[in-house]
Amino acid sequence: MSRVDSKGKQQAQAIKDAGGVMTHRQILFVIFGLMAGMFLSSLDQTIVSTSMRTIADDLDGLSQQVWVTTAYLILATISTPIYGKLSDIFGRRPLFIIAISIFLVGSIAAGFASSMYELAAFRAIQGLGAGGLMALPLAIMGDILAPRERAKYQGYFLAVFGVSSVVGPLIGGLFAGTPEILFVTGWRWVFLINIPIGLAALAIVLRFLHIPHERRTVRIDWWGAATIIIGLVPLLLVAEQGREWGWGSLGSIACYVIGVIGLAAFVLSEKLMGDDALIPLKLFKSSTFSMATVLGVLVGFGMFGAMMTLPLYLQVVNGATPTESGFLMLPMILGLMISSIVSGQLIARTGKYQMFPTIGTAFVAVGFFVFTFATADKPVWFLMIGMLFVGLGLGQLMQTLTLASQNSVGPRDIGVATSASTFFRQIGGTVGTAVIFSVIFTRWPLNIATAFDSTRIQDGITAALSDPKVAADPANAQIIEILKNPGAAVGSVSGDTSFLNTSDPRLSAAFLEGFANSAITVFWIALAVILVAFVLSFFLKAPPLRAKSALQENADDAAAAVALEADRAASQTAPLVEPGAAARDDNPKK
Repeated sequence: MSRVDSKGKQQAQAIKDAGGVMTHRQILFVIFGLMAGMFLSSLDQTIVSTSMRTIADDLDGLSQQVWVTTAYLILATISTPIYGKLSDIFGRRPLFIIAISIFLVGSIAAGFASSMYELAAFRAIQGLGAGGLMALPLAIMGDILAPRERAKYQGYFLAVFGVSSVVGPLIGGLFAGTPEILFVTGWRWVFLINIPIGLAALAIVLRFLHIPHERRTVRIDWWGAATIIIGLVPLLLVAEQGREWGWGSLGSIACYVIGVIGLAAFVLSEKLMGDDALIPLKLFKSSTFSMATVLGVLVGFGMFGAMMTLPLYLQVVNGATPTESGFLMLPMILGLMISSIVSGQLIARTGKYQMFPTIGTAFVAVGFFVFTFATADKPVWFLMIGMLFVGLGLGQLMQTLTLASQNSVGPRDIGVATSASTFFRQIGGTVGTAVIFSVIFTRWPLNIATAFDSTRIQDGITAALSDPKVAADPANAQIIEILKNPGAAVGSVSGDTSFLNTSDPRLSAAFLEGFANSAITVFWIALAVILVAFVLSFFLKAPPLRAKSALQENADDAAAAVALEADRAASQTAPLVEPGAAARDDNPKK
């Protein structure tokens, strides 16, 4: 290990000696390490999202999956600015190694969860590591590459995201669809597969991720970290459980009060900490950073709304397997990759990026508008059209908003600006996920009851039950039993729902139509949010992109400081000579 560290220090010193200018080979080595960590994080998200229904059915808690998803997002969200600030102080590399290690611990624990609540707790540990895996690679890219140069290397990260998006659903579906692998339930390998991948990522990061860092003596904003947790957790909790507790219940009101007090204390703490704050308030003096942050929150809401709702819709309504639902999401991934590459190349050549948030939000809005016309009997290709538009929009938004945030601050604040940008986008995603699942599981029982009132569905159920083959089929036994009690039919969607895709379509029609109508409500909400982002995108100011990386700017500043100090020292030590003195000394006659 010492040999690796010694070589790493030599590599970092070589970059520093070159004035912060890195060769293409050195950049590739660093990116190699970042790609390993990003692959771990992105693969985990695609595997889990397509396997969640199987996991929830096995642990008998489909409606509780919101806890599993949001526990991960809450910890990832809260830890993101902490990683960014600490990496500014102690360096990116050690924090990235810590993030991978924490993520691996959470993965091992999640692989042995015995209930949805246990799984939620262990996913929270994963989220604690994921906050670093999401924020630090972007910050490191901001360190080593000038804004206009980043597009040249964007393809490497898109390749990682694309491969994980294709392989993730396949692996997740394989695990979820296999009863047992090596004496362990199949879906548990969704989490355990992170172990070999994470260890490989850790080895690559230890070997290749070496960039110079000057440690600064600053105060650590512990009060900021504590108050942001006090402020956010209760508000996110009530967003999750408000439908169960009652939005005006004592528990909900307590969450509102604690959350508001916590956020007020956080703002006060950040003001008192000044430049050492977790999220320095001076960042918001830049109108570019402020508007990019607002857009990030709104886009995060829409992005997570699509990525969390669509796989569940495809599995529940269209009867797709976890593997099939992953592959059916490929139009979104394809659109994202195409638009990211095209917009990245245009930014690299022109240096202009103001138009992409507007065009991107417009594409996402078109995609969600298409989703609002979805019905239980619509073919899958109809949804895939909407997915393509959403992907084309997100590809323009994801890198552009981060780029705008990084370009609006000085090199000293690249890390905290990047983490703050990611943090607020995660806030939007976390709130969006909570709202979306809350709406779905609030509306689904109501929409099921409405669907049962339909003459068409009642006639279909009557015809199915009068068929002796249908009544004798074991696959229909559970749903027939449920249909005997309308109240049980409405409440049956909170646990194992796998019977919906194996029973006669006429018997399950009310359930599927109820879910489709619930999802449409969510799509309308997401569309409204994205339209607000579309209007606000016209107010995003886009100053010219800087031509130097943060490392180069820091090196230039250091060189200027050294030169200034040398000039001062020279002026202080130079002998004081009176005018004409030299002439008198050279004339001995005088």
